[in-house]
Amino acid sequence: MNHHRRICGSPKLGEGGFSLIEVMISMVVLTVGMVSLLGVFGLAMATTQTSQESMIAKQLANEALESIVTARNTSQITWDDVNNVNSPDCFISGASSCGIFSDPSTSQPLYQASTATTGSCAPYAGILGTTCDVGQPIQTLQDPGPDGVYGTADDVQIPMTGYKRTILIGEVKDSDNNVVPTLRSLTITITYTTSQTRQPMTYILNSYISQYA
Repeated sequence: MNHHRRICGSPKLGEGGFSLIEVMISMVVLTVGMVSLLGVFGLAMATTQTSQESMIAKQLANEALESIVTARNTSQITWDDVNNVNSPDCFISGASSCGIFSDPSTSQPLYQASTATTGSCAPYAGILGTTCDVGQPIQTLQDPGPDGVYGTADDVQIPMTGYKRTILIGEVKDSDNNVVPTLRSLTITITYTTSQTRQPMTYILNSYISQYA
């Protein structure tokens, strides 16, 4: 008589699973990858914010330039006025000093242009960067608010407290080193601090302005 034995419950060959060490290594690799991804995302956000602040600085510099050019074009100010205070380049009046724009040796906060209708500052109302601006409210940036539409009730005015402006008006000389009386250089510098890095930044706009439009 033949006797047969059956072995029950024996494991099948080829079956297996992850060990605890393999799981822990996988988690470490995944964690490192996620941390790196978050770092890249944060850098992208900071770069976007910095780019926006740089764009605002550029806009502020161009706004100041347009303010000066418009005042000259409309004859709101004289050619002698297109100088920093106490300039000796007073070719029109022959005065010993002239100029209405603030001293460029120090940056000024972004004051709004004077709105005076009487007094010595009345002729310079609406012109940015003059000595008459000192003490005016800080310029604001209009944000469209939650609805994303300008001119609606939820618009927000953001003060430009983190920005400063310098307007430097200089002489232009010819090849013989003589001052050209009808031409001046304009250097408008906007300084600001980025909200992400807290590092000081500058935007410089160089241009020229002629006595004639």
